[in-house]
Amino acid sequence: MRIEWSQSSQVNSTLLTAYSKHILVVFEKAFFSALPFAEVLAAKLQRAGLTADDLKHKPVTLELADGALVSLLEVEASAPVFTVATALRAAVKPLLAEHPSRIAIALYADQPAWWLARCAAYVTLVNAEALPQLKQKPAGQKLRALGLFGVDAMPWTEEVAALVAGNTVCRALTMTPPNMLTPTLYRQCLQTMADEKGWQYTEWSTDALRALGAGAFVAVAQGSEPQDAAIVKLSYRHPEADKTVALVGKGICFDTGGHNLKSAKYMQGMHQDMNGSAVAVGVLQAVSAQQLPVNVDCWLALAQNHIGPNAYKQNDVITALNGLTIEIVHTDAEGRMVLADTLTMASRDKPDVIIDYATLTGSMQTALGSRMSGIIANRPLLASQMVEAGTLSGERVVAFPYAEDYDSALESEIADLKQCTMESDADHLLAARFLGRFIQGNVAWCHVDLSSYAHKDGLGAVASEVNGFGVALSLQWLQAFLKA
Repeated sequence: MRIEWSQSSQVNSTLLTAYSKHILVVFEKAFFSALPFAEVLAAKLQRAGLTADDLKHKPVTLELADGALVSLLEVEASAPVFTVATALRAAVKPLLAEHPSRIAIALYADQPAWWLARCAAYVTLVNAEALPQLKQKPAGQKLRALGLFGVDAMPWTEEVAALVAGNTVCRALTMTPPNMLTPTLYRQCLQTMADEKGWQYTEWSTDALRALGAGAFVAVAQGSEPQDAAIVKLSYRHPEADKTVALVGKGICFDTGGHNLKSAKYMQGMHQDMNGSAVAVGVLQAVSAQQLPVNVDCWLALAQNHIGPNAYKQNDVITALNGLTIEIVHTDAEGRMVLADTLTMASRDKPDVIIDYATLTGSMQTALGSRMSGIIANRPLLASQMVEAGTLSGERVVAFPYAEDYDSALESEIADLKQCTMESDADHLLAARFLGRFIQGNVAWCHVDLSSYAHKDGLGAVASEVNGFGVALSLQWLQAFLKA
């Protein structure tokens, strides 16, 4: 898919319709009188009883006599990125619905308009990507080119292409049905990706982890047949890198809840409980595509939480890789178990920063709904940096406290700590305090609880329910991290 740049100083209706019959016009209010298709727009507004002010963040479509479809949207330069991206998603929707091969985007804004052009290009391209589709119906033609008019330069095209690819990988993995993405098949997929992209691939099987003493991970894995759970490490290296980031992802390919079996309502969609690992892979994909000067280790905890004669159960006491003993309270709190040993392994490599991603707690979704995700970090500065990255990327996050007095709720009479509590009060905070016990050494760490990985009507820039949340957030944070 190409992003093409028109260097013409005059952006007019003739130029746009010559390029494509599908046109997106994005403008600031001051440029309303200079817009193309002015007569058709005026007639549409008069007929609908609207004024120019009604176009702010609410697109209007025009059907021209020559068959062209035009979507117009007024934006405010000072509006939050999330607001602009949401409006752009609505504006580009009718254009993409016709599966065009080319779309023209015309910008009417104060220069430089690169940030608005970048946002419009990203929203268009990410929603044009094909996702897993198993219906017996032909797919429409693919979008092959995007033409940009009214922007001085496009230094961001490589970054946008990489971000689109990373988000798409994340969504595609998350949406894949569970019989098509077992731990075995997931590992094969990752091995293929590693071979294609030049990543180093290392894996530890369940037997190998048992031999290492990774009892927290093995406790969850032992209930499934076949015994195909594993921790996978994908490594990207850059010759000029002087910093290393570890990305840790929860990869529960299906979650029944174990002995604390979920009801049908809450088991529906549990093949997506591996979304945290998909986010980590998506970020790695975007970093690799741009050849960013940073070393990245991507640690993926791949397992299933099934019920069976060997499944772990309430009141078991297991020993984690770092030697801590854990009293099992609820078998549906399996995510923090597989992450515990994975975080220990990741932190032993002494990266500069660890970020973990997980669809971890229902209490985070209770707190925030599905429009935002929550973060908890062991460094206040890292937490504030991530919140800022969420604002700038349009993937909003809220920072919760990493307060040690919550540890008292996890005190156990027979083990070093409890896995969780039965009451589940503030479980998102307790889960973070639990995970923090497995960070070895003085490593900066941020936990991302993905309460907004799926939102029914789409979220921000992305129209699909599973939205790839976390990829853009992490890339935005990483840019600041590398500059610092």
